[in-house]
Amino acid sequence: MNYIITGGTGFIGTHLANLLREHDREARIWNLDIVDPARLDAGGMTGKELEEYTTIRQWKSPVADGQTRQSAYIYCDVRKPIYDLPLESTADDVIFNLAAVHRTPGHPDYAYFETNMRGAENVCAFAERHGIRRIVFTSSIAPYGAAEELKEETTLPTPNTPYGISKLVAEKTHMAWQARAAGRQLTIVRPGVVFGKGENGNFTRLYWGIRGGKFVYPGRKDTIKACIYVKELVRFMLWCIESQMSGVEIYNCTFEPAYSIERIVETMKRVTGMKRFVPLIPSWALMPAAAVIGCLGAPMGICPARVRKLMVSTNISGRKLASSGYKFRYTLEEAIADWYGDNGGKWLK
Repeated sequence: MNYIITGGTGFIGTHLANLLREHDREARIWNLDIVDPARLDAGGMTGKELEEYTTIRQWKSPVADGQTRQSAYIYCDVRKPIYDLPLESTADDVIFNLAAVHRTPGHPDYAYFETNMRGAENVCAFAERHGIRRIVFTSSIAPYGAAEELKEETTLPTPNTPYGISKLVAEKTHMAWQARAAGRQLTIVRPGVVFGKGENGNFTRLYWGIRGGKFVYPGRKDTIKACIYVKELVRFMLWCIESQMSGVEIYNCTFEPAYSIERIVETMKRVTGMKRFVPLIPSWALMPAAAVIGCLGAPMGICPARVRKLMVSTNISGRKLASSGYKFRYTLEEAIADWYGDNGGKWLK
C-alpha cells in the first residue's frame, strides 16, 4: 500500500507526510511534485524559481529544525498525463491530491486553470488506470465566492475568481471519477485559512504585521475569518480515509464557529507575548493607502486586492465537521501555541 501525495513538497503535504509516518512507521509515502524538496530546503533554488513557486520572497520551510522529510520524492507535473512512476501501485493505495496553484492574487489567470483543472483530470486518470479507490482532494472555500452570508456544504457555489472557478471544476472532475465505479471513496475538503509551521501566508503576514506595528484592522474588527490549524486538517483527512466507507463527502474544514479577525489577533498576541496596540483604520482611508503602498512594491504583501479580501468575511460553517464524530485536538489558542513551539518559542513562521 502506498500513500501518494501530489504537491507533497508544500506546506500541507509536508505536515501530512509527518502525520502518516507517525501513524505508520513502515508506510510508503510518495511526494509527487515539480519542486525537489531537497533543493528547496537546502536553499538551492534560484530567486526566480523560488518566487515562481511560492510568490513569497522570504520563503520558510515547513520542515522543523532537526527534522527530515518523511516522503520519497518523485518528479511529477500534474499538468501532464502521469505515467511510469517508480512505484508499484495497488488498489489499496490512497491519493491525497494537494497539487494546485492557489495563492491569489499572485498568478496569471490561465495558471489556475492549467494546474488545478488539468491536474485533477490527470490525477483521476492515474487512479483509474491503477484501480485506486480512495482519493482525498483538497479544494478550497473559494468556490463559495466572496460574500458575508454563512456558507454550508449545501450552499450553491458561486465562485468569482479564476482560482475559485478552477477548484469547483476540479471538484466535479473528482466526483465524476468516483461515480464511474462502485466502491470508490472521495473526500473533498474545503479548508478555510490554513496556518502553521511553514505556511508563508495570511497568518504569517498577520503575525509579522502586528509584531512590526504595521498591521491595522482594515475597516472593521468583526470580519469573520474561517481558519484551521494545519495539523488538525491533516489529522481530519486521515480520519476520513479510515472512517468513510465509500461515496462522496464534502467538508468545510474550519473551527466552529469561525473566529473574528479581532479574536485571532488577540489570541496571537496573548500566546506570543506581544503587547502591540492594533488600531482600526476606516475603509474610506484604507484603500487609497493600499494603492499607494502597492505602487511602492507591496511590502508585507499589502496591495488593494489583499486589503479587499481582509475586509470581506469568510463566514464558513464547520458544523458538519463538528458533528462528524471527529474530535478536534487543538483549540485556536492551543494551535497557535503549538505553532509557536515549532519555532522554538521565538516567532511564528
